[in-house]
Amino acid sequence: MGSRVSIQTQDFDVNAEIADLRAQDKRVGAVCTFIGTVRDRNDGQSVSAMELEHYPGMTEKAIEAMIDEAIQRFDIYGARVIHRVGPLQPLDQIVLVIVTSAHRGESFQACEFLMDYLKTQAPFWKKEAAQGESRWVEARDSDGQAAARWQAGSEAGSTAGGRP
Repeated sequence: MGSRVSIQTQDFDVNAEIADLRAQDKRVGAVCTFIGTVRDRNDGQSVSAMELEHYPGMTEKAIEAMIDEAIQRFDIYGARVIHRVGPLQPLDQIVLVIVTSAHRGESFQACEFLMDYLKTQAPFWKKEAAQGESRWVEARDSDGQAAARWQAGSEAGSTAGGRP
């Protein structure tokens, strides 16, 4: 079985990752996945490219802690997070979250919990390029509001802010 967290520049094969996570686990009755892709627009502005940065080691450790938190909060069997870094173009896959459990409800909740964390707290820094200029992108207020519902029981993870 592969690692629970992978931060990588290369693309990922969704089907292979799902098969690997659920391989030989006859308890699995539900698999929930989220695939995030690079859009060509953000906040009404055109986006021609994106670049993601992270702190190697720290990012993986922070996401591992959130997977541990998801396992404690929800009745799930396994989880995997793959997040790409480096230069990306519109239509590129950027993030994959996979969760397995006996039933769909726990998988859906855990997948959403992990994605909300990745959007607001994971130590990534995103720069978008458009029309010859680039800008660092902060988490949206709506992402923060979505993540706030999970805060009652968790202090795990790191807080991302600004750029490295």
